[in-house]
Amino acid sequence: MRIDILCRPESSRRCEEMVEVVKSALDHAGVEAEVHLFRDRRKMIDNRVYVSPALLVDDAVRIAGRIPEEREIMSILAERPRYFKRLAKVA
Repeated sequence: MRIDILCRPESSRRCEEMVEVVKSALDHAGVEAEVHLFRDRRKMIDNRVYVSPALLVDDAVRIAGRIPEEREIMSILAERPRYFKRLAKVA
């Protein structure tokens, strides 16, 4: 799973908050994913996102213009059950 966070170059505080919320949701849900932070206006325009921050999951815009709560991110991740870690007992 690939998670991209798109931000404007001048908005640093909101972007960092978004990264922290996404990482804590991934840890809490036990999901393995690549998290990338982009501070590029061109990438925002290419994805048709005009408000920041924006959350993209596998190149699909899921949230734009606000910082979601952890439970909202977990509900987005729950739609993709194949990415959950498999727990195995070590003998």
